[in-house]
Amino acid sequence: MPNLKDLRVRITSVTSTQKITSAMKMVAASKLRRAQVAAEEARPYADRMERMLGALTASLPTMDGAPRLLAGTGADKTHLLVAVTADRGLCGGFNGSIVRETRKRANDLIRDGKTVKILCVGRKGRDALKRDFSANIVDTLENLMKTGATFAVARDLAGRLNAMFEAGEFDVCTVIFNHFKTVISQETTTPQLIPFPLPEAADEAPTDAAAKAVYIMEPSEEEILEELLPRNLSVQIFRALLESFASEQGARMTAMDNATRNAGDMIDDLTMTYNRTRQAYITKELIEIISGAEAL
Repeated sequence: MPNLKDLRVRITSVTSTQKITSAMKMVAASKLRRAQVAAEEARPYADRMERMLGALTASLPTMDGAPRLLAGTGADKTHLLVAVTADRGLCGGFNGSIVRETRKRANDLIRDGKTVKILCVGRKGRDALKRDFSANIVDTLENLMKTGATFAVARDLAGRLNAMFEAGEFDVCTVIFNHFKTVISQETTTPQLIPFPLPEAADEAPTDAAAKAVYIMEPSEEEILEELLPRNLSVQIFRALLESFASEQGARMTAMDNATRNAGDMIDDLTMTYNRTRQAYITKELIEIISGAEAL
């Protein structure tokens, strides 16, 4: 049984930890509100951009002359996976879900005979993946969202991906990130960025007259797509960064709240053990005093 000093030291240590986790919870909560609003406001624009490009793509009579970001390289050999994680831990299963999905997709692609490259956005993704895929990691981008996601960072990352694609370093690019749903719920999402995915034939056909109208484009659809596809790449990456940052703050707030509660329960248990041990020592000393007095 630990002595009273050990218990006091343990209680003091857990109390200090509880103060830290409580402070981290409040910091994450203050960041979460702004991050959640930013992520929710970016969704309509990103969705509308995708729908507009999908409609333009569907109106193309042929893929001849289409931009490379739409037509692709004509091959499906090299895949680039962009894993968006955090630079810090203490956020529950936020990083683990991205790592598991990245590992799963990489193994599936390698099993199919594909070449896999991984670009890690966030230090935690690299730390978890380097054991199995150190040769596949092309680079790690750290501290991109230290104070939050910005469009400038997304534009630079989109420019880098576009340059890698033009240089023939990959054929297909997929981003893996956590989509923010609620504070305690994030959904791992894996949209394809390059080439721009063609509209599915199973989509419902438009019914209203405006949707069925035939538009004359000036300039041509190919020129419009040539201009909009790089912008869409930046917008979709910006959306992924916003969703990831909001998910990280929600996961960290939840994790720190649970840690604070657990620390409180542990302090209560240790305090009870301390009181019982102290009472046992007092009782023992009283018995020794009484036994000594009777012996006299």
